[in-house]
Amino acid sequence: MISAEFDYVRAQTLDEALTLLAQNEDAKILAGGHSLIPAMKLRLATPPLLIDIGRIQDLSYIREEASQIRIGAMTSHYQIESSELLKQICPLLPECAGHIGDVQVRNKGTIGGSVAHSDPAGDWPAAVIALNAELVVASKSGERSIKADDFFVELMTTALEPGEILRELRINKSKGRSGQAYVKMHHPASGFAVVGVAANLTLDENGACQKASIGITGVSSKTYRASAVESALNGSVVDEQTTANAAAHATDGVDINGDLFASVDYRRHLAAVYTKRAIAAASERAG
Repeated sequence: MISAEFDYVRAQTLDEALTLLAQNEDAKILAGGHSLIPAMKLRLATPPLLIDIGRIQDLSYIREEASQIRIGAMTSHYQIESSELLKQICPLLPECAGHIGDVQVRNKGTIGGSVAHSDPAGDWPAAVIALNAELVVASKSGERSIKADDFFVELMTTALEPGEILRELRINKSKGRSGQAYVKMHHPASGFAVVGVAANLTLDENGACQKASIGITGVSSKTYRASAVESALNGSVVDEQTTANAAAHATDGVDINGDLFASVDYRRHLAAVYTKRAIAAASERAG
C-alpha cells in the first residue's frame, strides 16, 4: 500500500525539531523509520508532517560519565552492538542489539526510536527495564527524566507527552560481582521476540543474589518487569533449583498474548524457559 500524503522536514538541531513539534501537534518524529514507515504504508499511521531527526549528530553518542553510561537516542543498534566500551561495562546492551533484525536494520535503526515506539515484541524495552534505565525527554519547556518502569504504558504507548522527544538514556554502571544476559526466541518471519528476557544480577561472595532485575518482552501488550521472579531470586543462592523456581513466576499477574504462532499456554511455557536461561547465563557471567 501507499501512505497518505504528508509533509516532510529535516531538522538540523534538537531545538529546531522541538519547535516544529510544538507547532504541529499531530506530527511524527522520524528516526530510523523501521517502525513508522511500515505503519504509514498500511495507513495505521497518517501523520500530516514527518520531522526527520536522523541527521542530528548531537543525539548519537555512547559515553561513560562517572558512574553512568549515557547513550544518545539516535545511536544506532550497530553502534551499540560494536561498542567495545559497552562490551566491557554493560554487555547486556551489545548482546541485545545483536538480536535485532538484520545488518541493514541494525545500521539504520536507533535505540531511541525503538524505545519510543514501544512495540510489545521489541528487544530494547526488556533491556532498558532490566538495567533500570532513566530516560531523559526534552520539550520546548525543558527536560524531565522518566524511570524505565514508568515509561512503557501500554501497547505502543509510552509516557512521552505531546511535544516531547526522547533525548538520552542513562544507565548506572553495575557494581561488584554482576552478570547480564539477553535471550530470545525469534519469530521466524518477523524476527521480533516471541519471548525475550533480559536479566541483570548482582551476587555476593557466596553466590547469593543481592539484586535481580528482569525485563520480559513479547509476552504481553507491553514489556514488563518480572517482579515475582526478582523476589524469588533475591537473597537466594542462584543454583539450578532456585533458578527454575524463580522462572516459574515469569508471567505472574500478566495478561499473556496468544496468536497464530504461539498460544497463551505455549507463550507462558516459553516465558518460563527463557527466563530460566537468562538467569542461568547472567549468573554464570557473574562468576
